[in-house]
Amino acid sequence: MAGIESDNIFISILKPENFSPLVAFIGIILFMHSKKKKSQDIGMIMLGFSVLMFGMELMKNAVAPLADIPEFQKLLIAFSVPIVGVLFGAVFTGIIQSSAASVGILQALSMTGTISYRMAIPIIMGQNIGTCVTALISSIGVNRNAKRVTVVHMSFNMIGTVVCMLVFYSLDTLMHFAFLDNAINPLEIAFVHSIFNIITTIILLPLSNLLVKLAYKIIPDSKNSKTEDKTVWLDERLLASPPLAVSQCKQKAKGMAKLSKAALHDALGIMLKYDKITADSVEAAEQKIDIMEDKLATYMLKLLQKELTEADSNTITELLHTIGDFERISDHAINIVNISQEINESGLEFSDEAKADFTTLFAAMTEISVNAFNKNDLALAYKVEPLEEVIDNLTSKIKRKHIERMQKGSCNPELGVHISNLLIYIERISDHYSNIAVVIIQTAHANVFKHDYLNELRTERSPQFIESYNAYKHKYRLAEL
Repeated sequence: MAGIESDNIFISILKPENFSPLVAFIGIILFMHSKKKKSQDIGMIMLGFSVLMFGMELMKNAVAPLADIPEFQKLLIAFSVPIVGVLFGAVFTGIIQSSAASVGILQALSMTGTISYRMAIPIIMGQNIGTCVTALISSIGVNRNAKRVTVVHMSFNMIGTVVCMLVFYSLDTLMHFAFLDNAINPLEIAFVHSIFNIITTIILLPLSNLLVKLAYKIIPDSKNSKTEDKTVWLDERLLASPPLAVSQCKQKAKGMAKLSKAALHDALGIMLKYDKITADSVEAAEQKIDIMEDKLATYMLKLLQKELTEADSNTITELLHTIGDFERISDHAINIVNISQEINESGLEFSDEAKADFTTLFAAMTEISVNAFNKNDLALAYKVEPLEEVIDNLTSKIKRKHIERMQKGSCNPELGVHISNLLIYIERISDHYSNIAVVIIQTAHANVFKHDYLNELRTERSPQFIESYNAYKHKYRLAEL
């Protein structure tokens, strides 16, 4: 917009030199006088934008005398060679670490009338390669997946540049584009820059899987670490941007929720038919969840020391409560695996009636969904407590039925200890899911306290609770002896 020229006041105000002071004035008011962090941030953004626009104007005035210097004219001739232009654009952008700034400087130079399309196009392509320097710097000291992001970024820009140059200059050889020797203005530079990136995206977006494979070829997995390298831990640098850090914490907690749920599902599965591979998988998941819980809790405690919005602070508090429950669920999954292993090694086996009872109980446990947490679904959270009460009733009935079977001689007494321990772990797991649901409800209603909420459920059954409870009770029924 720097090249806009018009006597119309509404059009001329679109020039950066005209609207930047107004944007800066509004930014100063918001930054200095607003008490809300969000408004202060908006004010800082507006101030930064105005400084950028003012810097563009300073550059335009500073480079204007270059148009009359013979040495500068000779230097520009070298940029007519595409390879030289690409290298210059890449090196210059890499030095100042900003493609926006280098494009701005090129736009400022174009206002002298000495920059042609033939010079500008390869420089613009080179600028897109040079901007990868910031990604390279950020990849220092991070894990392999983070380095692969850098590889994809660099591959995207470098492949795009090569393809676009080959196609463009091949067509120029055949058709002899006359416009290449015409002077280019700031608007046209912006247009060329945008067109290049759009074309590159159209070409490479369908080939994204190939970029991923290339990244894995260049940055292969470590041979001595199968799990740690694939786990993307939270970057300490994100602490400088609390909203981003909070968002990443939520994603990691969701990962814990899914992993603990999968571990529980596998553990319950091998109770009826032991499998060594599945048991090892549950143990590996539990160890991973332990590491995730430790690292995530430490990170969030650091994050709480930053200036957070009320919503972000509530989110971190909720996560600190819930990740402990997910870790304990995985611990109980290991306890269940150990019971299954002991039963298998002892050569014991459940009766058909006991298998049927546990199949019903395990189905009810599987229905306790982590989606209440992962989707922050309040409706699902309200359904956890009725299901948890049904599960408690099921465990009591299974204990009673096991005693009755032993009295009739249809069940091995040696299984009694194992069944008792298993049911204890089942009850504790359902209690942890109840805790998670209550935390979600607490976060949604700031005036709700855990014990008050649970006591109210036990004394004053709401129609919603009774409906959910009866539905689950009907769905998960045990066969009578």
